[in-house]
Amino acid sequence: MNDLTLQKARAYEAEHGAAISPEERPAYHMTPYVGWLNDPNGFSYYKGKYHQFYQYNPYDVRWAPMHWGHAVSTDLLHWEYLPCALAPDSPADNGPGCFSGSATEMDDGKQLLMYTSVVAEKQPNGEMRDIQTQSIAIGDGLNYEKPACNPVLTQKDLPEGFSKFDFRDPKIWREADGTYSAVTVCLAEDGSGAAALFQSKDGFDWHFVTVLERCNNQYGKMWECPDFFPLDGKQVLMLGPMEMLPKGEFHNGHNVIAFIGSYDQATHTFTKENVQLMDGGIDFYATQTTLAPDGRRIMTAWLQTWSDTEDKPQGCKWFGQTICPRELHIKDGRIVQAPVRELDAVHGKRTLHENVTVQSETSLEGIKGRVADLTVTVQPGEYRSFTLKLAADADHHTSLTYDPYTSELTLDRSYAGSRADIVHRRSCKVRSQNGALKLRILLDKNSIEVFANDGEQTMTAWIYTPQSADGITFAADGKATVTVEQFELNL
Repeated sequence: MNDLTLQKARAYEAEHGAAISPEERPAYHMTPYVGWLNDPNGFSYYKGKYHQFYQYNPYDVRWAPMHWGHAVSTDLLHWEYLPCALAPDSPADNGPGCFSGSATEMDDGKQLLMYTSVVAEKQPNGEMRDIQTQSIAIGDGLNYEKPACNPVLTQKDLPEGFSKFDFRDPKIWREADGTYSAVTVCLAEDGSGAAALFQSKDGFDWHFVTVLERCNNQYGKMWECPDFFPLDGKQVLMLGPMEMLPKGEFHNGHNVIAFIGSYDQATHTFTKENVQLMDGGIDFYATQTTLAPDGRRIMTAWLQTWSDTEDKPQGCKWFGQTICPRELHIKDGRIVQAPVRELDAVHGKRTLHENVTVQSETSLEGIKGRVADLTVTVQPGEYRSFTLKLAADADHHTSLTYDPYTSELTLDRSYAGSRADIVHRRSCKVRSQNGALKLRILLDKNSIEVFANDGEQTMTAWIYTPQSADGITFAADGKATVTVEQFELNL
């Protein structure tokens, strides 16, 4: 590793990242070492550790020419920062940079990164446009080299009619026979997204196989960040539609959706049977999964959305974080999500209140804090609504409100410290359990993650509430009976 662009980034982050104290970061959600983070990349298990790369601008808390930041963990909760892995420094990616991609292990034990390389190119009409291709880098878990064969996939590898301006985000994996596969997203002739499958025998020489699925202007416009994996006897194609119109459970703007179906590996035919929204909250995008050594399918995501990236705490030294990784399973034809079980290992003091009657706003002894794993079960009863306030003081709170008659759960962070006119309130339907509702809530300094009814629905959002706002209260319009269990987290 002797590139000056990468050396400069590493020197900058070593000085400025080290100056950010652990107290200035979330307790168990990964942030950039310094500067800006968006999509998680290269989420993988390699040489005994989980590796998580990320879209990265070390120099500012805004998007700029993309690098790849890098961190590793043994438990998916505590992250050790490694030096910047990739910088925009080669002929294939010396413009807007090294965009999103993924990682796998090669036969010789090296780690193979595959990413979208971007350069600016003058068009026949004189306009400068970004051209997206796919490139690779090979390394040892610390340093990575870009081979001269880059880019390994370009527009010429796509069927006729697909755009060279929107062709990105390769997700790579190894097949049972040792060959390599990757799914990318690309823009089709009708102006909407598609997911394309490519294969390679050696990781260097790639060829087009098929288009797995097309948007047909039904699920947003362009797609991003695809993933394609087996799960509990089904096959899942997960991706992020842009410019969605609200319909059913899908909200407007950027979403993450999962097509669940079957896959004929001989003919490379994916048949979708169901489609679902992956998170009904406000800040959740750019998912990526990996297979843990014990066989679990684990997902990470950007705990942010593009529409509110200009709303930042004044003077912040980092911006952007990832979710607490989640385990995925199929239940009744849909994906359910749960926080990784590693979180249970850091459970500390337990506080339990059983079958408490709640009417007016109520606090419970020992139930408070900004870093906690909280479970609230609301029993069927004579109430018209139930409201839980988190990260609360006299001026701030984030609320969850449940309407048992409509089975609607509403997350509202209007009083969570933001000064911007952006989305602060979103609702989703939860499956009625004869009026009962179970909520598991992960609180961290700057975020809330909600898992309704054992992860049948999730809602995620950042919060900028002052850390001194640590109250948790319960209220009902009528009488509600609740059981509350809270674990402090020993991190």
